[in-house]
Amino acid sequence: MRIEVEEMSNMNEKRRRKATDDTSETMPVRELTRAELEIMQILWDRGAGFVNDIVAAMPEPRPAYNTVSTVVRILEKKGFVSHRPLGRTFEYFPVVGREEYTSRFMNSVLGNFFENSVSRMLSFFAEERRLSLQEMDEIIRIMTDAGREKQNERKR
Repeated sequence: MRIEVEEMSNMNEKRRRKATDDTSETMPVRELTRAELEIMQILWDRGAGFVNDIVAAMPEPRPAYNTVSTVVRILEKKGFVSHRPLGRTFEYFPVVGREEYTSRFMNSVLGNFFENSVSRMLSFFAEERRLSLQEMDEIIRIMTDAGREKQNERKR
């Protein structure tokens, strides 16, 4: 009987692990609202902060303390932010890094609008934004450097 309970527990743990692994790949990116992104930018830059710190870092006209507090709690429910209690207040800190969010968001945009084709996305921006020659040269330089890096990885 004890062995059966342990086996069931192990099976449940494997299922839980597989479910979390699968969802990280297939879960749609939760896009941040403008207000949420503004608060996340502050937390990413500072590393952590109290609601008062976040309000103080915002440009004029600053939103009310309660408004910022509500948005921070929404970010916490979405899994972007967590907190540690300090006395009668909370210090909030990002759980999702800037690069992780940017990567997941851009991969979502790439898949949803450009059929996972980077060349289609670049073509879109080249036509729509009327890229300057300087911007095009910069893109070429970045792509050339990335290509060299990939070739060096293959040689290793």
